[in-house]
Amino acid sequence: MKSLENKVAVITGGGSGIGKAISLLYAKEGAKIVVSDISEKAGNEAVSEIKSNGGEAVFIKADTSRSEDSKNLIEQAVKQFGGLHIAVNNAGIGGPISPVGEYPVDGWDKVIAINLSGVFYGMRYQIPAMLKSGGGSIVNMASILGKVGTKGSAAYVAAKHGVIGLTESAALEYADQKIRINAVGPGYIKTPLLESLDEATMNALVGLHPMGRLGESNEVAELALWLNSDKASFVTGAYYNVDGGYLAQ
Repeated sequence: MKSLENKVAVITGGGSGIGKAISLLYAKEGAKIVVSDISEKAGNEAVSEIKSNGGEAVFIKADTSRSEDSKNLIEQAVKQFGGLHIAVNNAGIGGPISPVGEYPVDGWDKVIAINLSGVFYGMRYQIPAMLKSGGGSIVNMASILGKVGTKGSAAYVAAKHGVIGLTESAALEYADQKIRINAVGPGYIKTPLLESLDEATMNALVGLHPMGRLGESNEVAELALWLNSDKASFVTGAYYNVDGGYLAQ
């Protein structure tokens, strides 16, 4: 039996990068996938790929920075598949690069809205649906920068630190109600978020990782899969980094 057989999973930011890798892997493992993204093109392409491989999936457009969108996403997921058992709050942006004393306020607001409030909005509606479904598992996508700082990305760092704290608090609140909630901290992964960087910057990022390379989206997806499966049945409130040794330095 596949590890996610007959489970319903919502993946935010599921149309590209890490989110798409998670959507495809979870479908392969038997889950019914709700791909959520702000890009209809990317979301529908992910759904088509899942279906072409024999999986079951639908696309629902949602902006994670809007609580109304998060509420509608879960309502539609439950209406489509009859319940909710798994969620991956993955959607996120990098934001502006600037020192705190010069950081654009609108940039701060946008990063916090998507990367932190978006995770809260997601869990706010995912958890009640999971309780009605008899329990479930949530993975929140944090970052290595949820544990340490870096220059120029104060909003991103603050948001990802917040995601880990939010994950721990929510995990404690629902630990005795059959809902597990964990966080994953990727290092720098080859995703569309890095496509705009020049070669010198990319090489510098590679050099930050003791393994001497960037991570792959599927490597993050495999960790998320374990956390969302029954194999991690005694794991909640945890943070797991997948970073090629970055945080060990």
